[in-house]
Amino acid sequence: QVQLVESGGGLVQPGGSLRLSCAASGSIFGSYTMGWYRQAPGKQREYVATITRGLSTNYADSVKGRFTISRDNTKNTVYLQMNSLKPEDTAVYYCNVFPKQERYWGKGTLVTVSS
Repeated sequence: QVQLVESGGGLVQPGGSLRLSCAASGSIFGSYTMGWYRQAPGKQREYVATITRGLSTNYADSVKGRFTISRDNTKNTVYLQMNSLKPEDTAVYYCNVFPKQERYWGKGTLVTVSS
């Protein structure tokens, strides 16, 4: 059974930083492009960033220049470094493969940006 477990969320002031982690169990990690997604209150889940096995990255326009996705294939972990956080970044953040697959959604980690 494959699991993706997100961690690292919390409450941060506008302009602050957080680093999210997503640990993958099972055999999927090395085979897929991995992605971060988020769902703000009352909104649809949306794409944030992706990273290929070869470490090529892509970002949503709303986070470009502020967020950095990375992965450690030896640890089966993908990270999201979030800087210059804004209140509109408040959401539950999830990792998944890309394109996303419903069977891999985890519980996510809540990020709240507020003063």
